[in-house]
Amino acid sequence: MRILHTMLRVGDLDRSINFYTDVMGMQLLRKSDNEQYRYTLAFVGYQPEKEGAVLELTYNWDESEYDLGTGYGHIAIEVDDAADTCEAIRNAGGTVTREAGPVKGGSTVIAFVQDPDGYKIELIEKKQPIPIEL
Repeated sequence: MRILHTMLRVGDLDRSINFYTDVMGMQLLRKSDNEQYRYTLAFVGYQPEKEGAVLELTYNWDESEYDLGTGYGHIAIEVDDAADTCEAIRNAGGTVTREAGPVKGGSTVIAFVQDPDGYKIELIEKKQPIPIEL
């Protein structure tokens, strides 16, 4: 078994696709309309669906916003440098909600950004391998 995707309901599909592709660097993998039930699905990700998990952006044609509730946490994305990634996201028009720095009580460097619908995205800085001396 493997995780295929996470579905997020979005209020403006084009705005969300632009955020995840232009700001977060993902690719639009596929998009389809269902006219009978009035919704559009767009799948975005960093690699093809057969290679890893992706995001399913669901746009219900008659809805423009959602209550995120208190149960949703965040999406986590590994990055090479959290501070540089925050700066790139900010420069592309994205919102940084927590600057890069160590997680409380630990040493892992994290940051948080927010998509146009208010979903939180955690950026986790890739740990550099510790060199082994022989």
